[in-house]
Amino acid sequence: MIDSEHSIPVTHTGDVNRARTAAREAAVNIGFAEKEGEEIALVTSELATNLCKHARGGVLIISAIGEGTKRGIQVETSDRGPGIADVDDAMTNGFSTTGSLGYGIGTVIRLMDEVAVSSLEKDAGTRVICKRWVRDMSDGVKRCPLDFGVAIRPRPGSSLNGDAYVIRKWNDCALVGLIDGLGHGQFAHRASQTAKKYIERHFEQPLQNLFLGTARQCRSTRGVVMALARFDWEAKRLTFASVGNVEVRVVNSHEKFSFIQRRGVIGLNAPAPAVTEHRWEEHYIMIMHTDGLRTRWQWKDFPELVEQSATEAARLFLHKLAKDIDDAAVLVVKRRI
Repeated sequence: MIDSEHSIPVTHTGDVNRARTAAREAAVNIGFAEKEGEEIALVTSELATNLCKHARGGVLIISAIGEGTKRGIQVETSDRGPGIADVDDAMTNGFSTTGSLGYGIGTVIRLMDEVAVSSLEKDAGTRVICKRWVRDMSDGVKRCPLDFGVAIRPRPGSSLNGDAYVIRKWNDCALVGLIDGLGHGQFAHRASQTAKKYIERHFEQPLQNLFLGTARQCRSTRGVVMALARFDWEAKRLTFASVGNVEVRVVNSHEKFSFIQRRGVIGLNAPAPAVTEHRWEEHYIMIMHTDGLRTRWQWKDFPELVEQSATEAARLFLHKLAKDIDDAAVLVVKRRI
C-alpha cells in the first residue's frame, strides 16, 4: 500500500541534491530516526548519481509504504540507459563498468532491507526498487527466557578468525547464527565479517532475505557457509535456515529435528536456503558449531550440559571437540538458569 510518493526527474547533479533532501524529509516524516534518515538520504544520493553517470538520466520516486502493521520507505529509480548484462555482477560491491550500477550499489544493499534490480534486455533500461522498514524495538512482553553462549577461537598460530557469530535480541525474538569464511586467515576473516556486519544491520528481516543480502555482500569475498536460527519464545517457535556445513543439533528433546542444510558457498554458488519452522520448548538445547569441531559426539557424553550456563556449555564443547587445524566456533542456546 502506497500512502504518498514524490517523483523527481534526475538528469544533473542539482537533481541529485534535490532527491537526497526529499528522501531525508520523507524518512523523518514516516518515523525513521535522524541517523536512519541520513542513511536513506545517502542511498537515494547513490541511486540518483547512478542515473546521471550511467544512464543519461531517469526518474527517482520516493514513496511511503505500508505492509500490515509495518511502515517504511521505498526508493525507486528507472531509466532508458544501456541496461545491465549481468545483474548479479552489478550488485557486487565494487563492480563498476559503463552501464553498471556503479560502486554505490554496495551501500544500497548494506543500508536498505530489500533491494531488487531488473534489466530485461539491452537498451531497455534498468529499474531499481529498494525498501527500508521502521524498526519497532519495544521491550517485549517479558524478559528473554533463553540463555545464549559462544566460545570461539582462531586456528592455533593465527591471529585472525575466519569464524564469526551473531546474537541479537528484540521484542519477543532472538536471532543467532554461526558464519564460517571459506579457508583460513585474512580472506576468510574478511568474508565472515562482511556477512556478520550485514546480518547485524538487518537482523529482524526474514531469514530468506538475510541469506540473499549476505550473498550479494559476499560476492566480492571468498564466500561463507552459515546457519541462522530465529527464536520467537512467546509463540514457542524456532525458524531455521542453513547453507553449508555448519553442524546444528537440538538435544534434551524427544522430538526429532530435521534441519534442511543446503550445500554451497554463500556469495559464490549457493542455492537459496530451505527455511523451516519447528516447535521450541523451554527445556530444549541447541548446539551449533562450525567444522572446526569434531562432529562425532553424542548427547550422552555431555550430561553436565543441562545444569551449565550456555557460555559454560559452549566452552566445554570447544575444549573437548576443537580441531588443531582450523578456526572453531560453537554457540549454545538453552533455558536461562
